[in-house]
Amino acid sequence: MSRVTVSGLGERQRAALADLLGMDRYPPSTLTIAVTRLDAVMDEMAGCDTRTATETIIGPIGDRAAERRDWERRRTALWSWLVEHPVVVAEPALLDWVADVRRRGLVAGSLEDTRAMLEQALSVLAVLPADGRPLAAFATDTLGDPHALDEGRRLSGVVLKALSCVYAIAPPDDAVERRALWERAGIACDSLSTTVLVAGMRPSGSDALAHSLNSWADAGQASVLTLAQLAVSPSLHDIGPTVWVTENPSIVALAVQHLGRRCPPLVCSSGWPNSAAIRLLRDLAASGCVLRYHGDFDGEGLRIAAHVIVRTGARPWRMSAADYRAALVNAPGPFPSAGRVSDSPWDTELARLLAAHDAAIAEEAVAEFLLADLESESDERIDH
Repeated sequence: MSRVTVSGLGERQRAALADLLGMDRYPPSTLTIAVTRLDAVMDEMAGCDTRTATETIIGPIGDRAAERRDWERRRTALWSWLVEHPVVVAEPALLDWVADVRRRGLVAGSLEDTRAMLEQALSVLAVLPADGRPLAAFATDTLGDPHALDEGRRLSGVVLKALSCVYAIAPPDDAVERRALWERAGIACDSLSTTVLVAGMRPSGSDALAHSLNSWADAGQASVLTLAQLAVSPSLHDIGPTVWVTENPSIVALAVQHLGRRCPPLVCSSGWPNSAAIRLLRDLAASGCVLRYHGDFDGEGLRIAAHVIVRTGARPWRMSAADYRAALVNAPGPFPSAGRVSDSPWDTELARLLAAHDAAIAEEAVAEFLLADLESESDERIDH
């Protein structure tokens, strides 16, 4: 600092300053003084410079410029940490949420409080969708506080905003919409009406669910499982090495029609997967099944695929940039717009290619290739 400014000087202070600096008249009430001039006076009077004299009277003087630089560095580090967090990287739709969090600014101006809140929000997002538990029970299990996600809490609003970005819907405006969004994420949802469509499932075991699934598979028909059934039944075992997962029910219908009782294990997410679909897929993965997922080639389809992959450990099935190029050639056009395209973490080129062509290709348009894979799987199972 080379100059200092003093302001609001009264008459006595102006007189004292005139005496200190050897001025022939009173200075104005606001005055800017060179530090070198003050240093010369302090050296003559006290044998020290201005900073030493000041710190002797009022204590240490901080470097405000350095403090501002350090604060800005830590603030930049906070936002970089959020963008690079594994939960955000795995589900690029959350980048819109990150941008919203930045626009809203820090919690009470505190970097520490903001990071603590975001860590809680990310820990919640990492385990959703839930399994139908009430909100208070979910908050207790996840955060150790039954009221942490109560309506009106800032954390609750932050998580709901993130969920609205994930599902690409408008943020909830009232209690009814907030409750509906929590239910969509598997919180306090109806365990009977929350269902998942399956086909070709032949689990081992003698419980009611295993018996039912085997009966429908032997009949060459699809079946529907409820979240309640999944919650009370043992985990499904010996389904097979691979379980195929599609976004659209029409693919299940075609598979059953084409393959009948030869249909290999098939699960449908029916668009955005609900808690029943996620629970089933997680159970299947835990039992040793490899999950292979396919969905629509459009912006929404990429977001759903990223969601399924990160929540269940599924692997992409004909969802690469090369598969999209082939579909552009083979699928009948014209193609509708792809809509807003998010990143595709499993194949970064796919999202760039989809955005460049702006051509959506529905799953049904490539059904013949999917059915060929399913038939090949069916033949292998019969051979073994």
